[in-house]
Amino acid sequence: MEETNLSRRNSRMEEQHKLCFSNMKNSCLTFCVSVQECLGYCKAFVVGQGKTLMARNEKEATIADLQTAKMQVNATDAAEKKKREIHNSN
Repeated sequence: MEETNLSRRNSRMEEQHKLCFSNMKNSCLTFCVSVQECLGYCKAFVVGQGKTLMARNEKEATIADLQTAKMQVNATDAAEKKKREIHNSN
């Protein structure tokens, strides 16, 4: 009787450890995706500023601003997609 209780308790503990590590893995992956998103924003900002500074007229500057916004939206969309995949993989 005691042996079965111990084995049940051990199996529950193993399940809890697996769940804990799975949650930690998902959290770390989500953090990495957030860092990538931030780097995408930074890249968009730097590229946009460079294009704006190199613009010869207002039309080119406006196009550069629009491209910057598009790059930021793409970075956000990619990060959200990856985060959904991570959370749906459970």
